[in-house]
Amino acid sequence: MKEAVTFLVEKEEKFKHIVEQFGQPVFVTRPSGFETLCLLILEQQVSIDSAKATFLKIKDVIPDFSPETIVGFSDENFRACGVSRQKTSYLKALSQAILDKQLDVESLAFKDAQTVREELIKIKGIGHWTIDVYLMFCLQSPDIIPLGDIAVVNTIKELFDIHDKESMADYAEKWKPYRSGATFFLWHYYLRKRGRKNPY
Repeated sequence: MKEAVTFLVEKEEKFKHIVEQFGQPVFVTRPSGFETLCLLILEQQVSIDSAKATFLKIKDVIPDFSPETIVGFSDENFRACGVSRQKTSYLKALSQAILDKQLDVESLAFKDAQTVREELIKIKGIGHWTIDVYLMFCLQSPDIIPLGDIAVVNTIKELFDIHDKESMADYAEKWKPYRSGATFFLWHYYLRKRGRKNPY
């Protein structure tokens, strides 16, 4: 990501200021696969720490964490682990799609970002935010801007005084082909300005 940092700092004055003020952003990676997709589903609209705690509770009860065991885990057991009825249905939908061979998670690593998006969006409960984060963290896709992420949207509003997503997407064109790197700059600024550590 060294190339991305050099490119973005030259292209965007505000990114240069972020580095001067807070240092370089951390480019986060996560392992690809079924478990991370499940964790991302749990992270939707809640804090990452809270989702991680719930995920670990499930793994304590189901050490053999797999599509088979998730499908067989009762809704009551999920509820006891702190998982909502809606997210339970999402975890089971993902698991069933894998068991039915509608989705091959391992093969996603060898496909382009658009193909990955087209395959994952078919799964109930997996929307563009989940796909964007999976592409960035797990598949290291270099050119993703997740405009479904509140921190990204709020930081663009604050730094660039742009207030609608279409205009944000247009402005982000200048960060190509490193929009993922730009996203890490935005997250870095958002967290450090608020005195928070990177939760990823």
